[in-house]
Amino acid sequence: MLWFKKQPVAALPAATDQIGPAELPVALDRELFKLYFTRMLATVEQDGGIEAYLASLGAKHHAYAELLERSRIERLTMADLELLLGRVFTARRRVFPALESLGATRAAGLVGELLHGTAPLGQRIQSLVDAMPGAEGMGRDRINAAAKVRRAAWDFAAELMHFSDPVKYPLMSRWVWDQSTQSGALREFIRGADAMGEIPFSNTPELFEGGRRWLAEQIAEQGIYRDIHFWIDLVLAEAYTTYFRSVTEGSLGADFGRGGPPYEQLRKLLGIDMPRGEGHSRVKKAGHEALGARR
Repeated sequence: MLWFKKQPVAALPAATDQIGPAELPVALDRELFKLYFTRMLATVEQDGGIEAYLASLGAKHHAYAELLERSRIERLTMADLELLLGRVFTARRRVFPALESLGATRAAGLVGELLHGTAPLGQRIQSLVDAMPGAEGMGRDRINAAAKVRRAAWDFAAELMHFSDPVKYPLMSRWVWDQSTQSGALREFIRGADAMGEIPFSNTPELFEGGRRWLAEQIAEQGIYRDIHFWIDLVLAEAYTTYFRSVTEGSLGADFGRGGPPYEQLRKLLGIDMPRGEGHSRVKKAGHEALGARR
């Protein structure tokens, strides 16, 4: 297996030092990591093996990097944004009408500012979220719909950052950790989390990076020397999908495919599931939850 190392190497390249990892206020558990790591290997083995999954994540990265190249980002079209959004499972059904209502020029500008702006990273993500159509003067249903769009927009921004440069940026999607709901994959690595009234994790990039560094250390101890950033994504996804299957309801809804095999859920969550076919988009263009969408 080519992914095993022959001698010790650094867990993550130094480029990620641009986001200083926060010290986690609650320790993560090594035995729980080993559990999810082993389960992840068993899951992907049913669907082509680990190399196929690493290749799929690499292909997603290259697709993002090409579309989000700095020299062309201001020329992003709605079709480009649809392609990007189609690979974000937790956002593909909510965000496109909001982007469409902003227009391609404004939406491209927001993406450019997210990736290349000078403000702190967390602030840039929040700026894209805040640019989504608001809910002023609306009824409760529309206010709730606006909130769902904003949450999905956070995930879209998080994946744009991570998959444009997966070494530099940790994956900061809500399914990795969501302070407001006290849920996410990182919780699954805390021994006794269910007995805790509150887990004092924030939603800052530094917290996500702290979690990622810990996972990188555990993965390095397994003798793995390359694509560690994608191995982390896979272990996190395994932890979250395992949790999701253990509950009767969840924020991802029926589209997550509760009855599907674990590898299908893993692929969906990471946005590397197979498209429906040529000419078919997984992006929802309009609906009752869309705000300000034009038809």
